[in-house]
Amino acid sequence: METPASSSSKKSVALSGVAAGETGICTVGQNGDNLHYRGYPIFALAQACTFEEIAHLLIHERLPNESALTQYRQRLIAGRSLPHEVLTVLEHLPAAAHPMDVLRSGSSVLGCVLPEKDEHSAAGARDIADRLLAAQPSMLLYWYHYSHRGRRIATETAAPTLAGHFLHLLHGDTPSPEHVRALDQSLILYAEHEFNASTFANRVIASTGADLYGCICGGIAALRGARHGGANEVAMDIIARYADADEAEADIAARLDRHEVIIGFGHPVYTRSDPRSAIIKAVSQRLCQTGGNPRLFEISERIEHVMQTRRGLFPNLDWYSASAYHMLGIPTELFTPLFVMARCAGWAAHAIEQRTSGKIIRPTALYTGPGERAVPTIEDRPA
Repeated sequence: METPASSSSKKSVALSGVAAGETGICTVGQNGDNLHYRGYPIFALAQACTFEEIAHLLIHERLPNESALTQYRQRLIAGRSLPHEVLTVLEHLPAAAHPMDVLRSGSSVLGCVLPEKDEHSAAGARDIADRLLAAQPSMLLYWYHYSHRGRRIATETAAPTLAGHFLHLLHGDTPSPEHVRALDQSLILYAEHEFNASTFANRVIASTGADLYGCICGGIAALRGARHGGANEVAMDIIARYADADEAEADIAARLDRHEVIIGFGHPVYTRSDPRSAIIKAVSQRLCQTGGNPRLFEISERIEHVMQTRRGLFPNLDWYSASAYHMLGIPTELFTPLFVMARCAGWAAHAIEQRTSGKIIRPTALYTGPGERAVPTIEDRPA
């Protein structure tokens, strides 16, 4: 009979700290609390690049020069229109549907209308990845306006960036450069993060030989789970409870005394800080100041202070992205779908990389059930 798994075995079951494959795409915490996309540090990328450059780096394996970037943006702009079949399905999804389910369904339908070719070439997969990057904001916001307001919107804009396109579709007019850059930087920060749960799910699907749409839908489904995605939505709910920073400090301290978990702090890989947090914190502070709501940032920062002093926990990317997205006028329920739109670049890069191995991911399990036993007759089986 198998004995119960030891505590160290349980850690292996959850794959925490276990190397489950190789990648040339991203390193997380390799030398301290740092993050690199294909060797480039995240702080430098977030300061110097746009999301389109990062998507090109992840999917097409290099930072584009000016000419290549212009061509890439034109390709993404051309991919914003949606086939009639996709629009029809989106119109049949109820307003009560979860926006993550809408993105998953829209991506799946697009895969039925414009399927990947049987040969599953890397070039073909990259084309699909670009198409999904371009189309997902259109899918989400077409459904959102139709289901919530009964309006059919045009899904094409002239905005050169995904961030500008999203904000234009959401609000119906051209966004300010400050808002576009703020959202753009957040997308860069969310674009990739090594073998997290959704990326690993995506790679497992890719290893079976499934089409790229299926891989991306699998990633969306995994991120839909509350243990993986949605933290910035919960963070916004927390911040919105309080009238001022003093009230926030008192209540968070009381909740910690009751051993409640405060979402948005700590990380399973980083030990002292999330390298993305300082970048998004600066974005949040700037938006709150220029947007006339410094109180929102003060509450966020005071809670950070309480969590640091009382629990030694640091804010992760989700904490300050909540207030930043709120100041951009983005409905809270659309926060995690924005995560999808950014991470789609990383998922696609991992799916393409996994395919090149030609191997299926098939780990073994630690069995914890009963030992071998005889099959009783039907008369001897308990009711």
